Amino acid sequence: MDLKRGIDTATKKVVESIMASARPVNDSDEVAQVGTISANGEAEIGRQIADAMQKVGNEGVITVEENKGLETETDVVEGMQFDRGYLSPYFVTNGDKMIAELDDCLILIHEKKLSSLQPMVPLLEQVIQSQKPLLIIAEDVEGEALATLVVNKLRGGLKIAAVKAPGFGDRRKAMLQDIAVLTGGQVISEDLGMKLESVTMDMLGTAKTVNITKDETTIVDGAGEKAEIEARVSQIRAQIEETTSDYDREKLQERLAKLAGGVAVIRVGGMSEVEVKERKDRVDDALNATRAAVQEGIVVGGGVSLVQGAKALEGLEGDNTDQTVGISIVRRAIEAPLRQIADNAGFDGSVVAGKIRESDDKSFGFNAQTGEYGDMFKFGVIDPAKVVRTALQDASSVAGLLITTEAMIADKPEPKGSGGGAGGGGMPDMGGMGGMGGMM
Repeated sequence: MDLKRGIDTATKKVVESIMASARPVNDSDEVAQVGTISANGEAEIGRQIADAMQKVGNEGVITVEENKGLETETDVVEGMQFDRGYLSPYFVTNGDKMIAELDDCLILIHEKKLSSLQPMVPLLEQVIQSQKPLLIIAEDVEGEALATLVVNKLRGGLKIAAVKAPGFGDRRKAMLQDIAVLTGGQVISEDLGMKLESVTMDMLGTAKTVNITKDETTIVDGAGEKAEIEARVSQIRAQIEETTSDYDREKLQERLAKLAGGVAVIRVGGMSEVEVKERKDRVDDALNATRAAVQEGIVVGGGVSLVQGAKALEGLEGDNTDQTVGISIVRRAIEAPLRQIADNAGFDGSVVAGKIRESDDKSFGFNAQTGEYGDMFKFGVIDPAKVVRTALQDASSVAGLLITTEAMIADKPEPKGSGGGAGGGGMPDMGGMGGMGGMM
């Protein structure tokens, strides 16, 4: 336990140093640099992400899709995102990313709870005949109704998903109306004398794409009339001007941003399906890294921020020998990324680490691409502070778990020459964890 405490103490000190050296992202060039590095050096991807963020703002919604052409393009379409995810993981259509993707989707917007689907059987039959997916947005979908939807989805008879309506009380009613305006549908409300039995296909909203994760739903390119959307936006702006409540004003501004801000769509192109999928994954990674940079700022990249952070451990001693050993483990481990980057580029990692250690300039580092030493910010070699922080914290957490666990389960190594490749044989070589060299 003392060894783990030493690791935790050192990790906390290094994280504090990293966050103190972080600086905010000031312009789209820095956004593009972060995106480029996270996309394995592809500057075009970094530029597209910076362009998308400029169009919808740092907090705006950005989605990534496959393009049928060769080029990668960025468009802004009418869209909305709200913080409600799918009600059952059985609605997922993409098992790798655990998201439900519904293209050319019909949308039923219902104000109350759904406990039984019996009243809407005629509607469901029409939906099945249309061969289009259906999204149900309701106060809740529970019991028999949810079970019936899941069974139909699993049998392949109906491509469907259900989510809870966003917000609460009167705000929920207003947000449902926003969704209805955006998608060209109607809110099925008993207050207006509307019942599920009487719902027809023309009362449903439609959208080109709906993406649903366990936490969020994004509706892209709804079929609502532009004039009606603009009228709704004007109405919300008027309410913002009139309200005297800061809380209400904040919530109204959120609704306005969702309705008026739109959704930026990065459409990734390529020469083949394999290339498009690979590039799409890189764009996803780069987008996440860029958002992290906007949230907590940027630090020098290439593993330099960790080496500079190690200076915070100088003179730090634990309460006993074991804690001091834990601190020294972290001190050695956080140099591993820089050393590995230098080694991969054909340079001596020990020499590079030594030069950076000797420098008092926190932005001084090694550009492995050019073999130059200098200001990493000027080189454009930067990392999101959040990525560096979480990598270090997660690595020390896992290492601490392994240290304090009395037993572990591993795959039995296959005998040599069995044709099984590496198999599970990596686990027995963990002894001592190599100074936690795999932290990153």
